[in-house]
Amino acid sequence: MSAAALRQTADPAPLGLFATALPAWLLGMINAGWYAPDNIGLLIAVVFAFGGGAQVIAGCLEFFGGNTLGFTGFTAFGAFWWSLALYLLFFHKGVAPAFAGWYFLLFGTVSLALWLGALNESRALQFFFLNITVSFVLAAFGHWFDSTTCIVLGGYATLLLAAVSIYLAFAAIVNEARERIVLPVGAVQ
Repeated sequence: MSAAALRQTADPAPLGLFATALPAWLLGMINAGWYAPDNIGLLIAVVFAFGGGAQVIAGCLEFFGGNTLGFTGFTAFGAFWWSLALYLLFFHKGVAPAFAGWYFLLFGTVSLALWLGALNESRALQFFFLNITVSFVLAAFGHWFDSTTCIVLGGYATLLLAAVSIYLAFAAIVNEARERIVLPVGAVQ
């Protein structure tokens, strides 16, 4: 009997990974300078509906599946997306850039803990969490030092994060459907 047939519930990780990827891609395009910040409205809509909402749902489902890493990662980053949208919509005026830098660094600390927790997971998942950490650190430096270079580099790191997230989601779906490794993720021996 296949692993999919033995499992009683669907794997929520692809949903959470796609919910990471889509807003990350849109944010990355803005921060990398591909699109003007005027386009932030669409990002905020995607962040609320998919980035925050779907990630929290995926995290809750990971909780019931006993996956602490998935639960913590998806719910923490779902909450990040919601807090970022609220900040951009309502609360950014008057916030010192250095204080915003701490906001990004603190979420970077969460992602660093998740990266350490993922060291026994696939290489792709390890890279995913390491890349989130780098993206947050670059955002923090960009705010602390008023560095356009760090923001742009962070935008490209976020685009890479989105691409890795999409790959991991595809791998989870395709590998389960085919009942074999079609898209490798660098399994840890």
